[in-house]
Amino acid sequence: MPGTLVTVTAPSGAGKTTLVRELLRHDPNVRLSVSYTTRAPREGEENGREYHFIETRRFLEMRDAGGFAEWAEVHGNYYGTSCDWLNEQLGAGRDTMLEIDWQGARQVREAFPESISVFVLPPSLDELESRLRGRGTDSEGTIVRRLRAALGEMRHVREFDYVIINERLPDAIKELAAVVQAARLRCISQSKRFPQYFSFLEQDCKNGPSHC
Repeated sequence: MPGTLVTVTAPSGAGKTTLVRELLRHDPNVRLSVSYTTRAPREGEENGREYHFIETRRFLEMRDAGGFAEWAEVHGNYYGTSCDWLNEQLGAGRDTMLEIDWQGARQVREAFPESISVFVLPPSLDELESRLRGRGTDSEGTIVRRLRAALGEMRHVREFDYVIINERLPDAIKELAAVVQAARLRCISQSKRFPQYFSFLEQDCKNGPSHC
């Protein structure tokens, strides 16, 4: 009974992490993908929980062997999502969610064509700027860079299957949950989850049209 793979993408400040965290809290049947990384664990992090921590040589070996559904180098460290790990989770019937940028989402779609992609938009650039400033953690230069990067990222929104406008978090949570449920109910998903209900379609109509 295979699971469903969902990627969630958003610019910084759009509320993606909060949205995904709340969905996972409300839906125990969805789990968050655990990426591989070459960076050192931070205090409190555990191998296999926040990340799979591996050496750079091993990461590059996996990458060169086509072992990642997506990968990227960020600030000198490598990050990637294992194809084998995803196939293991999906094969066990676990619905799996990836928080990822638009480039990674594009790579995942190529590796897993049956996956579902979601883009989370802020209600406006003004609201996005307000949220970034409200954090109180970024300098003026960083905020300007994030806004410029966000605009570039949002121009890829039409590549995605679904779009959620995160104006009110409770509404956005319901919409993401609806996307996940809709993905579970796709014909291709249902036929794999419950093949017994589709088996009669493979049979010859030997008893006349009324049984076809």
